[in-house]
Amino acid sequence: MLRWIVFVLIYLGLSFYIVQALRSLFRQPWVYLVYILVSLAILVNFIYQFTAGEEAGRVLSRPKSYAFGFLLTMMSFKLVIILFLFSEDIFRILSGVYQKLFGESKEFSLPERRRFLGMIALGIAALPFGALLYGMYKGKYNFKVLRYTLEFEDLPDSFDGYRITQISDIHSGSFDDRKKIEYGVDLINKQKSDLLLFTGDMVNNKTEEMLPWADLFSTLEAKDGKFSVLGNHDYGDYIAWETEASKQKNLQDLKDLQRNMGFDLLLNEHRYLQKGKDRIALVGVENWGKGGFKKAGDLKKASAQIHPNDFTILMSHDPSHWSEEVLHDEKHYHLTLSGHTHGMQFGIEIPGWVKWSPVKWRYPHWAGIYKELGQFINVNRGFGFLGYPGRVGIWPEITVLTLKKKTLT
Repeated sequence: MLRWIVFVLIYLGLSFYIVQALRSLFRQPWVYLVYILVSLAILVNFIYQFTAGEEAGRVLSRPKSYAFGFLLTMMSFKLVIILFLFSEDIFRILSGVYQKLFGESKEFSLPERRRFLGMIALGIAALPFGALLYGMYKGKYNFKVLRYTLEFEDLPDSFDGYRITQISDIHSGSFDDRKKIEYGVDLINKQKSDLLLFTGDMVNNKTEEMLPWADLFSTLEAKDGKFSVLGNHDYGDYIAWETEASKQKNLQDLKDLQRNMGFDLLLNEHRYLQKGKDRIALVGVENWGKGGFKKAGDLKKASAQIHPNDFTILMSHDPSHWSEEVLHDEKHYHLTLSGHTHGMQFGIEIPGWVKWSPVKWRYPHWAGIYKELGQFINVNRGFGFLGYPGRVGIWPEITVLTLKKKTLT
């Protein structure tokens, strides 16, 4: 309760502070009255959804996600404006103090707010405000196909030109537009890759979230099959279960559902993909994550029966597994496929120029292709979304990887 009181007081304090600026900028009272009403509506909805709303507790339902999204949007607007206003107020106070100490009148008075600075603040604040609203309206389904060609000296000849489609982080419990998801699934199939790999987090918490979408994702196909692994959200660790047995049943139901959808779910296991006399090894581990995330992945067990010289592709949901264990393992994993980070669903990407997201401070390998010690990893930005119900700058991704035999010169 104390946390809610502190939060409300801070929110209302920021709102009141901004109203003072709006009153100096606009003569029409309706402008700041609209701001007050919208700001209060967002606050009340957020408090309701996270206290007395449907599915109260730790389940992040769609209403909760949107309540959080609108709060985040409004807070970004407030904070940008306050950054300008607070800076100006410091200048105004210093000017007043100077006038008191050294001025002719010896009176303390604050200069009026500069209207042009307030207008600049509003203009700049409108950018993240609009971007976050766009991210919720359209950005979350702005699917992008990203293509990479990777060269390997020891790639078996028969696999030269082999195409792999990777998707990750479906988070079906967050979906709210079937036609958009149908478009995304169709886009995956249009790639007509040899192999389809899903690298975890099919649901947010419960298997039942995937049931309305299972028939649609069952239509995914690839010539050499489709394979999957589990992500941290698939275990149901982030909600309270009535019993441990119900939690384990939920996990087993998800495993069964993935198999019924046509996925070969790899639980610390491997498979061989054969083309004529050539083959490559596909290894799938359960979730292994640094910093408090579940460490069910067992790399040694999964690859115990693989020949050391086999060309090997690893599916591991969390990219921290690559840097912490995979890179320095005695087995050489030519290509690792991960997801998990979502690219934080927020950032700036201009191919060939800039790639930035705050998530880089948590995950050094957070999106796209990286190469170290002769080994590649691709970190998929995710198909779905979680928490903030949108994406800004970091769009939902379908990855197409083409394996090429590197010619020696």
